[in-house]
Amino acid sequence: MCTAITYTTNNHYFGRNLDLEYSYKETVTITPRNYEFKFRQVENISNHYAIIGMAYVTDNYPLYYDAINEKGLGMAGLNFPGNADYKEIEKGKDNIAPFEFIPYILAQCSNIEETKKLLEKINIAKINFSDELPVSPLHWIIADKEKSITVESVKDGLKVYDNPVGVLTNNPTFDIQLFNLNNYMSLSTEQPINNFSEKLNLETYSRGMGAIGLPGDLSSASRFVKATFTKMNSKSGNSESESISQFFHILESVYQQRGCVHMGKGEYEITIYTSCCNMDKGIYYYTTYENSQITAIDMYKENLDGRELINYNLIKGQQIYMQN
Repeated sequence: MCTAITYTTNNHYFGRNLDLEYSYKETVTITPRNYEFKFRQVENISNHYAIIGMAYVTDNYPLYYDAINEKGLGMAGLNFPGNADYKEIEKGKDNIAPFEFIPYILAQCSNIEETKKLLEKINIAKINFSDELPVSPLHWIIADKEKSITVESVKDGLKVYDNPVGVLTNNPTFDIQLFNLNNYMSLSTEQPINNFSEKLNLETYSRGMGAIGLPGDLSSASRFVKATFTKMNSKSGNSESESISQFFHILESVYQQRGCVHMGKGEYEITIYTSCCNMDKGIYYYTTYENSQITAIDMYKENLDGRELINYNLIKGQQIYMQN
């Protein structure tokens, strides 16, 4: 499963954990402004905003998992099994395949308001990339530097929710996830006082007891609560180093460690990678399960007026600095 968040200090950040039991040969992929996006049911786009993100590139097409564009709009697709419902081709709508959704939005939109306007015309259609790559059940978080939304294509149609917490995990639907936070309003970063009974002399015996009841399991509903609590109460300095370090620490609170979620046949779900995008500077940071050192790729160090995709293979082996 997965967790995505936004974070703000002096700059704005967007990223996610990708949690799965397997990995494609994903790369950090930069799509320059003049690469031609070819769509199945709508007109191709040959000139657009530059994009950087994590993608599986096949047939020279970037299947983005998460990305930002040069205007500071970010988007990520997260697993949404059992709830995602894609539609048949609808006349009068912009019929967009799920795998096209991220590039279609990021190619054209610079902020959430433009995104919402474009979404009014969109029908997310049940179109496979290929027979070998059928549609994945997804929902999406989209964020600019000020706000974020969640987009879900369900049986009742395309739902667009304002996302005041800037967090997304998986099931259930976002409205239920957000409502569930009401059950945790008593959690606090402060030490608790005795409200249990004035007849009992109850005392704190450890730091952090104000957060007793905060979920710690790896389910998507629990990760939503924990990531939201951690993010909403997070404090960091404003430097780039302090900001990205804190961003990774927030997502570390909901990491998937190998062995804790058994998928059968000896396979275990893990956090394959964690990303952190500086939406202001166009820098994509990442770590992988085996490599906890942060690696960075700056989109502005590339030719963004080109026509060909630019790919960087992930550095997956652990990078250890020997101090003596």
